[in-house]
Amino acid sequence: MGTSPLIIPPHGRRRRRWPRARVWVAAAVTLACLGGLAAALGLFAPARHRAPARSASSAHLIASASGRTPPPVLAPARSPLGLVLGTPPLTLQGLGTPAADPLQVRFRRPPRAGLLFDLDSGLVLWQRNPLLRSRIASLTKMMTALLAVRAAPRGGVLVSKEAVEAAGSKVGVLPRGRHVPFESMLYGLLLPSGNDAAVALAQTIAGSVNAFVTRMNVEAARLGLGCTRFSSPSGYFDEGNFSCAADLAVLAHVDLAQARIAHVTRTASTVLPFPIKGGKLYLYNNNPLLIYDYPGVTGLKTGYTTAAGRCLVATAERHGVRLGVVLLNSHAPATQARQLLDLGFERVYHERAEPESPFPAEA
Repeated sequence: MGTSPLIIPPHGRRRRRWPRARVWVAAAVTLACLGGLAAALGLFAPARHRAPARSASSAHLIASASGRTPPPVLAPARSPLGLVLGTPPLTLQGLGTPAADPLQVRFRRPPRAGLLFDLDSGLVLWQRNPLLRSRIASLTKMMTALLAVRAAPRGGVLVSKEAVEAAGSKVGVLPRGRHVPFESMLYGLLLPSGNDAAVALAQTIAGSVNAFVTRMNVEAARLGLGCTRFSSPSGYFDEGNFSCAADLAVLAHVDLAQARIAHVTRTASTVLPFPIKGGKLYLYNNNPLLIYDYPGVTGLKTGYTTAAGRCLVATAERHGVRLGVVLLNSHAPATQARQLLDLGFERVYHERAEPESPFPAEA
């Protein structure tokens, strides 16, 4: 049987009597040992529950719409592919604090994720799961268009066999082996959302689709898009291709800063020179807000796959106020986008209501 350090072991039948001074010394030493043990336990035990430290470079405070300071939003340091993130060119103010949104909108069948925001200030007016990674279908072409206008090949865009055979939505009349004017191909990418145009642009600009996708992901990281990963220039294949409403809001801001993209995305229909019989290409925009003449609409892009559902990034301007809305996997993107934009213009910025054409019911 072991003995405690606080018990004096017996010596035969007689107890050894220690001088009183020694007893006090022993007690003091014992208490000191216990104090050290308690301090050690106090130091290490809470560490299992301590929150990780947030450095100034990895987290930032975002002001809420109400003027109150919300808790810090922890920004990722790297992209989903492990690339170091740059600083976003647009700071979304109020992101992650939906209770402070100026607009509190509840849909009977809400989108999987969404965001209404000011394209210039970054003020968030309404949000739903803004950082949720979601499949984005042809909204992918917003990045394809950005890289395309920056490269703008002067010799035109070569139409390859792979481009002609691209699946999904297409321009449909691309002449294999011929060079198409860049401007015509850009319209084909953004208006009818041509997957064939996306492949042709990618191959002409980067030499191959894979090399172009690498550029897409590098640019996404440079723009600070922390939940975005691209696996194709078209978005037709959902595997490994995703983003979130917040990242798409930033990308919309960047796209519209490019004059060429801004001009194309606000175009309802056009006729362009094209190396086919008749020499002309007729293209029509599939953005429902353009189709139904929403007041002040300026763009931007639609998307759909079975996995992603219906997706829309819509932008509009009234009297200098520019708003954008992102809807991911929405059963009624046109109706919901119109409602959010109307509320933003009228209730937050006090713009007068504009007469609007009726939208058809969305199934």
